[in-house]
Amino acid sequence: DGKEVTLTPKEFDLLVFLDNNRGLALSREKLLNLAWGYDYEGESRTVDAHIQRLRKKLGWKNEIRTVFRVGYVLERGE
Repeated sequence: DGKEVTLTPKEFDLLVFLDNNRGLALSREKLLNLAWGYDYEGESRTVDAHIQRLRKKLGWKNEIRTVFRVGYVLERGE
């Protein structure tokens, strides 16, 4: 909507990966590997928390969809 949104570096990374793979469901593990790196030893639920904040900040309640037992997909159009 032309408004500036402040994102953390990880939120931005997740958004870029989701956008580059628009329409494809990415697993939490894949997103962890892409955004945090292969040596990250934290919980995959950290992705859930970052996605929740992205949805809220961007107002994309339905555009970033949870795919049951898979992960997340960005369905927002161009």
